[in-house]
Amino acid sequence: MAAAQEAPQAPDSGPSGPTGPTGSAGLPRFTPCSGESWRAPWAMYAALRDSAPLHHVADGDYWVLSRYADVVAAARDTGRFSSAGGLTTGYGERERLGITDAAPMVMLDPPEHTGFRRLVTRGYTPRRVASIEPDVRAFVRDRLDRIAAARGGCDIVAELFKPLPSFVVGRYLGVPAADRARFDGWTHAIVEAGAHGDPLAAGAAVAELFGYFTELAARRRAEPADDTVSDLVRLLPEGDDTALLRILGFAFTMVAGGNDTTTGLLGGAAELLTAHRGQRRLLLDAPARLPGAVEELLRLTSPVQALARTVTADTTLHGRTVPAGRKVLLLYGAANRDPRAFGPDAERLDVTRTGPGHLAFTHGPHHCLGAAAARLVARVALAELLLRFPDFAVDAAAGTFADGPSVRRYATLPFVTGRS
Repeated sequence: MAAAQEAPQAPDSGPSGPTGPTGSAGLPRFTPCSGESWRAPWAMYAALRDSAPLHHVADGDYWVLSRYADVVAAARDTGRFSSAGGLTTGYGERERLGITDAAPMVMLDPPEHTGFRRLVTRGYTPRRVASIEPDVRAFVRDRLDRIAAARGGCDIVAELFKPLPSFVVGRYLGVPAADRARFDGWTHAIVEAGAHGDPLAAGAAVAELFGYFTELAARRRAEPADDTVSDLVRLLPEGDDTALLRILGFAFTMVAGGNDTTTGLLGGAAELLTAHRGQRRLLLDAPARLPGAVEELLRLTSPVQALARTVTADTTLHGRTVPAGRKVLLLYGAANRDPRAFGPDAERLDVTRTGPGHLAFTHGPHHCLGAAAARLVARVALAELLLRFPDFAVDAAAGTFADGPSVRRYATLPFVTGRS
């Protein structure tokens, strides 16, 4: 994979990161974000796109791609940009997590990935996605009723944006209502540990989750239901330890990756709709615009800001060569604001925008399996929020961001209903 030659790049960044988008010599540098530094990484992203589109980070020995066209091409080329080595910039990730024998689907490459994804995709048919909408809407309305009854402000993340995705993931996996409280507790522990870079650090929660889904898989083999676990136990061979590990890995991936990302989308959307009242007015005047607006909100929020791949062969881009076996971070958050793809107003919210597809769900074979469900959740939650509290506001400056190097999400976000 190669690209046109460009101006010489900045020297490699050193072990100590700068406080802004450039180092002491004014040269672009990449510093991983976490917590408060997630508030505004946009200047750093712009500097990388403009002056260091393939950037080497010496501390960790990995590379960063930030332009839309490069990130799309890398996401599509699974032969050269492999997921098998893990999705962080660390090396030996699968060994560290103890998943060398049966990796989760997100750490598989075609053709193995293709076969398992085909099985799992049965759980994300348009019919099944549509079937959860009444439950999602009822959940959101109940939470908004609670907020209204409180008469005043609240933390919208705690009240709605965090529990809603957990509810939806549990619904897809077939967790019975009687078990939701336990499931929500495990979800919270795993997501919080994942925010610190190691979801398996929540050892007790992971063990309980795996034990629970081992029992649920056995139960669903005898008593199938309309859920994803039932689909998998029906399609995978009974008594096969690898098949069971695949089911457990899928459940873990759903919990670890399907919760905080949707929380990030909803929190970021509330921030943008508070800051851009004119754009909110367009949605209030024409609710039919909401599905398109969700795409624009996904583009600008990019809940998953970056994931890594491992290059399988020496790869030259922008006059520099990434050696085989090195990690490359695909910076979706930067690519989704690239004016080369989205025009000179790429940083601006425009709920009527048309143009190239965003990368909030990545691209190619690893396009997010839960994209349709995430879109539905966002559409329903925002529609109900705007209907119930058309003048709501969030205080982004007083909000706090969760730790973690990949997902940008509010951990807390003060909310007021406005006139109701």
